Amino acid sequence: MKTIIVGGGIMGLCAAWALRRLGAEVTLIEQASLPNPLGSSVDQHRLIRYPYGAARGYARMVHAAYDSWERLWRDLGVTLYVETGTLVLSGPGDDWAAQSRTMLAAEGIQHESLDAAALAARFPLLDGAGIAEAFQCEHGGILRAEAIIGSLKHHLLDRGLRLLSRMRVDAVDAEAGAVRLMDGRRLQADQVLVAAGPWTAALLPDLAEMARPSRQVAVYLAPPPDLAVAWYHAPMLLDIGQQTGFYAVPPRVSGDGMRLGLKISDHRFGPTGDPGAPFAGERQARPDEIEAILAPARQRLVRFDEYRVVEARTCFYDVAPEERFQFRRLGPRGAVFCGSSGHGFKFASCLGEAMALALTGQADFAAVADWIGGALLTPMDQPALGVFGGINALPASASDSSA
Repeated sequence: MKTIIVGGGIMGLCAAWALRRLGAEVTLIEQASLPNPLGSSVDQHRLIRYPYGAARGYARMVHAAYDSWERLWRDLGVTLYVETGTLVLSGPGDDWAAQSRTMLAAEGIQHESLDAAALAARFPLLDGAGIAEAFQCEHGGILRAEAIIGSLKHHLLDRGLRLLSRMRVDAVDAEAGAVRLMDGRRLQADQVLVAAGPWTAALLPDLAEMARPSRQVAVYLAPPPDLAVAWYHAPMLLDIGQQTGFYAVPPRVSGDGMRLGLKISDHRFGPTGDPGAPFAGERQARPDEIEAILAPARQRLVRFDEYRVVEARTCFYDVAPEERFQFRRLGPRGAVFCGSSGHGFKFASCLGEAMALALTGQADFAAVADWIGGALLTPMDQPALGVFGGINALPASASDSSA
């Protein structure tokens, strides 16, 4: 089977990985260099964690994600994950933490509720004033995003991936399974998968509501020197409210000596913008945007005025209604994944496996699409989905021979 993937971010690369493991020929087309410095997947880290508010389908999907990342680490020969654990907070009137705690209990996922005294004793970095609820999970951590992108690229090239970088796709013909390139060439395949992230709407205007570009800002900080050790032992922090809030990624040193910085950002969606305009101000964080990220952290972290801003970065999410990932048929020989909505990276490897099974006809497309969209499937649904059989049954060194 011949496949074309449009987009070399984490979703396109993970789909390519899964398709190669199933024996498919894969051509991946990336409009820039790979890794793309403007890509949403390119930063020091992304997070994986079980707390998910009331989104029980995605919380349950984290199990599949951890299993799938382990398969990827075996294939890459390196683990690009750092465990931190997860600390969830909320202020009065915000119910995201309470919804998460209820859902974790229903799913049997380990967590420990913390009262004000326990929180203060365990995490002296925090100002406990105004915290209405807190709990901690043992699991959760940092996926080394940029390192994963680079390692996947080289792994796939070693296993026969055809990569066309710095090449834009001008049109997709989902009826014929073809794409037209910027240089006028037409490439043909059995299936075409569009995984263009925030560039999806520019290529497929009918999906503009499913993949709205949203400009986001993240800030890297240096804590006061005497708090550095405490931060290196801190869990990731999720303080997600209805009106405000932030998340903090603790600094770590990875197994290969790479230093990962202290990063804070939020999960509010920014204004629509142009992800392909690096010189039009879209890629430079303004002082007011940086301050908007810092403001909620000032309320939670002690001595915050002693923290120093090291760097501010921007990226673009592609946002779907209700933050539900979209996997859709474009035609008999085409499909699209979009709507990562800022929380897709953690699932990329298992989403890639699921999409590969659907595209090769080894799993029911509609069942895969429902699962990717956050549906809470039962064990009776799993054979149709295929994710918990199919590719999971392949050995780590699955054949790369073309089918």
